[in-house]
Amino acid sequence: MLLVAVFLVVFFAAFGQLFARQVAQLVETLPDVVQASIDWVNRTFSTRYSVDDAVEALHLTPEQAARYATDVLGGVLGIFGSLVGTLFNGFTFALLTFYLSADGPRLRRWVAERLPAGRQELFVTAWELTTLKTGGYVAARVVLAAINGATSAIVFAVIGLPSWLALGLWTGLVAQFVPTIGTYVSIVLPVLVGLLSPHPWTGVVALAWAVLYQQVENLTIEPRISARAVDVHPAVAFVSVLLGSALFGVGGALLAIPVVAMLLALFELRRSAARGAGPDPAAPGAPSGSPEPARKDDAGPPRPAEPLAAQVPAVGRAAPAVEPG
Repeated sequence: MLLVAVFLVVFFAAFGQLFARQVAQLVETLPDVVQASIDWVNRTFSTRYSVDDAVEALHLTPEQAARYATDVLGGVLGIFGSLVGTLFNGFTFALLTFYLSADGPRLRRWVAERLPAGRQELFVTAWELTTLKTGGYVAARVVLAAINGATSAIVFAVIGLPSWLALGLWTGLVAQFVPTIGTYVSIVLPVLVGLLSPHPWTGVVALAWAVLYQQVENLTIEPRISARAVDVHPAVAFVSVLLGSALFGVGGALLAIPVVAMLLALFELRRSAARGAGPDPAAPGAPSGSPEPARKDDAGPPRPAEPLAAQVPAVGRAAPAVEPG
């Protein structure tokens, strides 16, 4: 957390003014980008679309837009209050994150001690899997977003794309944190800005870069980083994202994959426990070289059965804080 704070301070000290200026310029030019896109569609396909048609298709009248703006912003005081609320929420989130990280084991023990003895082991296992899957997924997304955003910003700056820093960060964040379609949505804005700039070839280069980077990421970078974060079939991940988005909105879509991965891991552990055996050696993430169960003719006293929580794949996992029973 200290390294993240230092990085943010250094980043905004070095690029804060440039980033704010580019974001302002990008917001100012977005209406022109939309209008130019509609004009290109009309010239190419002999249509007569307009911005008003697009707004009407969204069922958004000027009165509704004004009412939404009034409700959301609420004037200058509303904007100031929103900024203060955002800072307060960010501080609260950082404080809770630090507290749960520093005092997580004691909190886990405190909660487990208030459960029946037969449920403590299951609770500890669920806690560890939640930390493992959710933390691994978010950490992998952050690393991939940093790599994608940094490399895209460098390429956009080299080819002279307007607002290269803002567009690079947009590409990295949207591609990694918008489930399923983020990869395709993230590159639309840089390509449009490039095609409608004084040098349209920059949009073509931006599109070629996006295709090239996705191939390299999918084949080399992402498998290495996300190999142990989640292990969910793409079809299951897609359905879980749709279901999470329908039930809980954006937050549900972001957390759907790690939650499903945690539930699948819990199901596999319970099934292994019901069979009286450890995890399936053929399953992904299963530890290799697991010892064979003790036989009756072995010398020495029989060894106790391995706790259920100990069967969790040891990827950044701490020892259980509560002993079974």
